[in-house]
Amino acid sequence: MTHQNEVEPWVGLVIEKPEAMRKRVHDFLHGAILSGRIVSGTRLVETTLAQSMGVSRTPVREALHSLEREGLVVSAPRVGYQVRAIEWAEIEMICEIRIVNEVLAAQWATERLTDHELEALEVNLSECEAELARGNADLLAEHDAAFHEILARASGSERLFEICQNLRRHVVLFRVESFRDLETARLATRGHRRILERLKARDKDGVAEAVRAHLEDAKAFIAGHISEDHREDDR
Repeated sequence: MTHQNEVEPWVGLVIEKPEAMRKRVHDFLHGAILSGRIVSGTRLVETTLAQSMGVSRTPVREALHSLEREGLVVSAPRVGYQVRAIEWAEIEMICEIRIVNEVLAAQWATERLTDHELEALEVNLSECEAELARGNADLLAEHDAAFHEILARASGSERLFEICQNLRRHVVLFRVESFRDLETARLATRGHRRILERLKARDKDGVAEAVRAHLEDAKAFIAGHISEDHREDDR
């Protein structure tokens, strides 16, 4: 529920080109959810969104359908759409599946990674480290997403890339708070640096260990921000 003194996060998005409506509405809501501007449990009402964005209900409805398929929102009779709430048992399972797939992607990448992809990872990481040195974690979510996307694509398997991206989107929904915490951000960035060093060395076993450790840290952060009572309820 939005308080009177709060600005709805979707206010200010104006759609001008009809052919781009659905994609732009989807991308805007997708980004707002993953960045934490629209938090878990928030109701997404078609009419309210459409009015705020200056579009018809059709592209909003289509965007919400897409977000539901991606697992970011859920629908319920007489309630409509809501941003998914945290469920520890499911997130724990997704984290474990993600580790298996991203370790595999990184190992394949040691054999197929191009110089261009290595450079892209280095630029990404250097920019992230520079931001954190200035005490700024605002762009960590974007850097993190880009780093893992480049790495998964470097596996050379489009199917594995899609699996990794889908799993990462689910986890990011429950990890947005870590992108605002400088110490956790630094830990994640050091994890990326270890991964990159092992990739440069084409060290298949080493990169597997680095990716596993990095994703275990992410899992631990999520666990630490979900109450023990909530986890017990899910068992």
